[in-house]
Amino acid sequence: MTIVKPSLFPGGGSSPLCSLKTSLLTVAVLTFVSLFYLSLNSLRTSPPSPVVLTPIHVPQTVKEDKTDNNNDDNDGTAPTTGEDNNYSDVYHSPESFRLNYAEMEKRFKVYIYPDGDPNTFYQTPRKVTGKYASEGYFFQNIRESRFRTLDPEEADLFFIPVSCHKMRGKGTSYENMTVIVQDYVDGLIAKYPYWNRTLGADHFFVTCHDVGVRAFEGSPLLIKNTIRVVCSPSYNVGFIPHKDVALPQVLQPFALPAGGNDVENRTTLGFWAGHRNSKIRVILARVWENDTELDISNNRINRATGHLVYQKRFYRTKFCICPGGSQVNSARITDSIHYGCVPVILSDYYDLPFNDILDWRKFAVVLRERDVYNLKQILKNIPQSEFVSLHNNLVKVQKHFQWNTPPVKFDAFHMIMYELWLRHHVIKY
Repeated sequence: MTIVKPSLFPGGGSSPLCSLKTSLLTVAVLTFVSLFYLSLNSLRTSPPSPVVLTPIHVPQTVKEDKTDNNNDDNDGTAPTTGEDNNYSDVYHSPESFRLNYAEMEKRFKVYIYPDGDPNTFYQTPRKVTGKYASEGYFFQNIRESRFRTLDPEEADLFFIPVSCHKMRGKGTSYENMTVIVQDYVDGLIAKYPYWNRTLGADHFFVTCHDVGVRAFEGSPLLIKNTIRVVCSPSYNVGFIPHKDVALPQVLQPFALPAGGNDVENRTTLGFWAGHRNSKIRVILARVWENDTELDISNNRINRATGHLVYQKRFYRTKFCICPGGSQVNSARITDSIHYGCVPVILSDYYDLPFNDILDWRKFAVVLRERDVYNLKQILKNIPQSEFVSLHNNLVKVQKHFQWNTPPVKFDAFHMIMYELWLRHHVIKY
């Protein structure tokens, strides 16, 4: 028998190097197939992870919702009625919200610094009425809630209870406000050890009036480090969305009951009436004031024309135009929500309240300011079925923009506390 030896030269057969590469490739493929088989077999034999399937529900009407809230058993789940409605479509992540909210109710604690005379600028609200009522309600609600702790060692966050709205009511100038705020914070830093643990990152203040934002801007550390809960959350003036919180501006009390579930009564396409105190309002009035389908008034409606004429127009309108005023925010947005009129947001750089929780495009029309020139056509292009969906979702979120005393589950106070709860997790000691 003749044995043929492989050639060591090119063209005379496979080289040892080629054979080695082939062998290594074969081993690699076999190893990959083996690992894939083991992984697949492991997945097939492992027990499935439990999945929470409980949906969030909301009552059909605001009246029913309040009844449920008053009977709140604090179990972390949303209230329900006999006709449950799954309203997961108004949340970005309904299951995360449900679980995190329940955890917040069990664990979240806030310490309120006791320093400062309540008869001057500290501790208590100036009032809980008017267009800056949100600030006053928070000052009052935090003391009525389960979240307050008298032990600073168990606190997750620290509330700086200085009210610029009270300063404004006493005629304090902006310059003096800045000095008062800075002196108060300096006193807290000198007296307590808690600020220095995080340089104020676990501290927060609340202000709704725009002069309050300006007063706190006199302290760079407050702007950079603390959590600012403000009614004018504008991206172009230093608002930091992942750190700060947008406080909804709510005109309290509402003059008339909540609207909703009444689409057949809404025959006016769009409505706005107000002062021209911003560029976007000037353009809105100039372009659409004389339009026959959009009800646009250059000034606020005179009370002499009738009782609550302004508020009643919300009831018969499909879309309520909400342009920014002297700041990006406007109480007209929460008015629209309360009266069941789909808000049309015309305000650039506005971080909408609860924007990281609620999907605003499911219950509002969010436009850029430059869209004002095509406003009527944009609204007319919205199909009736889409308007009905927006309106129905709007009714579902009304509870989140309502203040109460004492506070009730899922109202504006609890939504703000939830925002704070989310932010306290990123603070490192």
